[in-house]
Amino acid sequence: MSARSAKVGAKAGARAGAKPGTKAGRHHWLVKSDPDSYGIADLERDGTTSWTGVRNFQARNTLREMRVGDPVLVYHSSAEPLAIMGLAEVASAARPDETAFDKKDDHYDPKSQRESPTWFAIDLRHVKTFKTPVARERLAAEPALKKMVLLQRGSRLSVQPVSDTECDVNGFAGGQEWDDCLLSVRASGCSGNESKLCPL
Repeated sequence: MSARSAKVGAKAGARAGAKPGTKAGRHHWLVKSDPDSYGIADLERDGTTSWTGVRNFQARNTLREMRVGDPVLVYHSSAEPLAIMGLAEVASAARPDETAFDKKDDHYDPKSQRESPTWFAIDLRHVKTFKTPVARERLAAEPALKKMVLLQRGSRLSVQPVSDTECDVNGFAGGQEWDDCLLSVRASGCSGNESKLCPL
């Protein structure tokens, strides 16, 4: 999401491998953001923003599957460290992305028409900023996450599904930090794909 798209959103208030989680009827997701354009601190400040500027068909399709209330992990890309910085939730159903119709916007697409829009956007609401970011290296060290879309070679999707097995986001929403999640997994005696991070 570009800086202009983020500002527009603040004012307006992948499938590859993993299958989305469905605990309590909700799916779980991850979005990537460049903190120089719009990061978790900006989302915390704004409370809610429109997530615009997605211009990849696979990411677009994933975006359209999101439902209000779904938990969303916010990941900082093009940053140091590369890390999950916090948690958001879907605050609106997918709708046509207005930036695609704006000739002054970097994400303008003349092929996208209002009567048959190509690109879509959602609203995201801030839930929690983690005290300790979850670095990519730490994710990669966990066997239960080996199939996570984020960790696949060449994965560049800005919107991705996250399975229950990979990370039970409800645990994060309940206020557990990453170390608590790992302790819960290890104390359960589970390992690999049988484990659930942050079990409730």
